[in-house]
Amino acid sequence: MAKLHARKEIYEFGKFRLDVSERLLSREGERVPLSEKAFETLCALVRRGNRLASKEELLNEIWAGAVVEENNLDKNISLLRRVLGERSGEGKFIETVRGHGFRFLPEVREIETDEEGAKGGGEASPASAGGSTPDTPAGANGSGPAESQNTAPGFQNEGQRAQTGGRPSSFRLPLFAALALLIVAGFTATYFRRPASPQTPIKTIAVLPFKPLVEGKRDEALELGMADAMIAKLGGGGEIAVRPLSAVRRYGALEQDSVAAGRALGVDTVLDGSIQISGDRVRVLAKLLSVSDGRQLWSGRFDEKFRDIFEVQDSISERVAAALKIRLGGEERKRYTENVEAYQLYMKGRYHTLRLTRPETDKGISYFQQAIGLDPNYALAYVGLAEAYLPMALTSGEPSWEVLPKAKASALRAVELDETLAEAHVALGFIFFWYEWDWPAAERQYVRALELNPNSSEARFAYAHLLSNSLQHEKAVAEIRRARELDPLSLRVNALEGQILFFAGEHDKALDRLTKAIDLESNFWLSHLFISRVYSEKGMHSEAVAAAKRAGELSGNSQSDAYRAYALAKWGKLAEARAVLEELINMSATRYVPPYNIALIYNGLGEREKALDYLEKGVAEKDVRMVFLKVEPKWDGLRSDSSFISLLKRMRIE
Repeated sequence: MAKLHARKEIYEFGKFRLDVSERLLSREGERVPLSEKAFETLCALVRRGNRLASKEELLNEIWAGAVVEENNLDKNISLLRRVLGERSGEGKFIETVRGHGFRFLPEVREIETDEEGAKGGGEASPASAGGSTPDTPAGANGSGPAESQNTAPGFQNEGQRAQTGGRPSSFRLPLFAALALLIVAGFTATYFRRPASPQTPIKTIAVLPFKPLVEGKRDEALELGMADAMIAKLGGGGEIAVRPLSAVRRYGALEQDSVAAGRALGVDTVLDGSIQISGDRVRVLAKLLSVSDGRQLWSGRFDEKFRDIFEVQDSISERVAAALKIRLGGEERKRYTENVEAYQLYMKGRYHTLRLTRPETDKGISYFQQAIGLDPNYALAYVGLAEAYLPMALTSGEPSWEVLPKAKASALRAVELDETLAEAHVALGFIFFWYEWDWPAAERQYVRALELNPNSSEARFAYAHLLSNSLQHEKAVAEIRRARELDPLSLRVNALEGQILFFAGEHDKALDRLTKAIDLESNFWLSHLFISRVYSEKGMHSEAVAAAKRAGELSGNSQSDAYRAYALAKWGKLAEARAVLEELINMSATRYVPPYNIALIYNGLGEREKALDYLEKGVAEKDVRMVFLKVEPKWDGLRSDSSFISLLKRMRIE
C-alpha cells in the first residue's frame, strides 16, 4: 500500500507564503483564493525561481498533456498578476519574455518542514525527499506494479537540478538560520503547544468522469467507464458514501474545476483523472483532492498495456482507499469479466443508457447484448440490460408485458452469477413491485440490496417508493431523505421526495421540495408532473394544468396528458378535458396508451363505471401505474366501491 508523503513543500516570497501540500496561498497570514489551474501555474513558476519557463513547458505541466489554447495560460498569468498585486503597483512579480515564456521575479525562499510542520534545516528538495510528493505517484518507489517510475512534471532530482543550473542560492537557508529556526520551533512547541485536533473523518467522495489526455481523442465511454469502476470499488465496502455515476456524469467537461464540482456534489473529497489509449497501451493520471481547501491528498501515474486495465483500476482504488483511511474488502478486487473487449462493450452500453432517451437506450441494450455474447457470465452486463428495460415500462411507449419479463430474466441471471450485486437486487425489486405485485418479495430485494450497500442511493430510492405506495409514510420519508443525502443532485430522488411528501399529506412541504427540484433542473419532466398532482389536490387548477402541460412538452408521453385532462375536468373545463380524452383513445389504436391514464381522466369527469372498466383493463395488462391505486388521493372517491376493493385484492395491495 502507498502511504502519503510527510514533508511539506512551502515557499515564501515578499509578503506571500505558498504551501503546495495544503494548496494554500496566503498573504501576511490571510488566505488568498485561487482557482485550481491558477494555483498550479503559480506553483510551476515559483518552483523554477528566476529560471525562464517556456509556454510549452507550462502547458504540458499544468494541463497534463491535454491540448489547450495558450489563451488558457495567459488568463492564469493575468489572474496571478492581479491577485499578487502587480496591477495595483505593488511590484513586478511575473515577467513576460516575448516569444519565449514567463519568469518569476521575486526572491523565493524554500522552507523545509517535517511532518508536524516545524521548519527543518535539511536541503532535501521535494523531489529527493522520501515518500510521495503531491504530484508524484504514491508508491513510485516500487509500491505497485502498475505505477510509472517517471518523475512528475515540475520536480527534479539533484542530478537533474545540476544539469539545469539548479535553483538560486536563495532557495536554501544558511545552516545557522536553520538551527535558529529549530530552536524557536522547539521553544514554541514546549510552551505554546495546543492539543492536536483529530483529523475530520472523510465521509463522502465523488469520482468524476476521467478526462482525455489529448482533447481531440475523446472516448467518453472509456472516461465514464473508468469513473464507474472506481465508484463501484470505493463504494462497495460501505465505509464511505460515493456519489453514483448518474450524479457525476454531468461533470465531464474538459475544463471542469474538480473542486467546484465537489462543492456542488456536497462531498468531502474528489477523485479526478485523465485517461488515454494509444495502440495497446493505456495511460492514466489520477489525483485525490480535498474539497474544503483544494489540497491534494494523493496522485498517481499509470502506464500499462490496456489488457491490464483491471490491474490499474485495482491499484488506483487501493491507493485512494489508503489515502482516505478506509478499508476495501476482497469483493472490491472482484473481476466481473477477464474479457477486455466485453468490458469495452459494457462501458459503451452504460454510456448510452445513461443518456435516457429511447434511441440511446436501444444502443445501450445492443452493446450489453454484445458484451454477453463475448462473455455469457458477465453479471454486470445483465444488470445493465435489466436497468435499461425497466424505464421503458414508464415512458408509455412500451407495454409492461413486453419489456419487464426481459428485465426480470436479466436481473435473475445477474443474481445467479453474483448474489452480491446490490444493483441486481434493486432491479428485481422493481419487477416484483411494479409488475408482479408481490410486495413482500420486492421489500426483501430492497432490504438485501441495502445490506450489500447501505450507501446505495438507488436502493433507498426504490425502497422509499415501495414504502410510500403501501402507506408506510414515515418510513418512506426517512428513506427518501437518506437517498437525497447520498445523491443530493439527483433529479429523480428530489422529485420522488416531493411525491412521497404529497402522498403523506404534507402538501406544502411537497410543493417546497418540488419547487426546489425544478430550480435544480427546469427541464426534468417528472418534477412538473408531480407538482401538477399537488396543485390539483390544493384546488390550484390553473397551476396544475400549466405544470402538466409543461411535463407533456418535455416528455411527450400520455401520462402528462392524463393529469392535464384531470386538472381541466376538476377546474370545470369539461369540453377541454374530453378533447384530451378523445385524443388519447384515438391514439390507442396505433400505439400503446396505458389504461390507467384513460381511467384517470374518466375519474376526473366523474364517470365512475368507465374509470373502473379501464382500471380492470390495467390489471389485465399489468400496467405498472396501477401500483398507485392505494396511495393516490385522486381515487379516494372510489375506495368504498366493491369493484375497486376487488381490484386492490387482486393486486395483493389489501
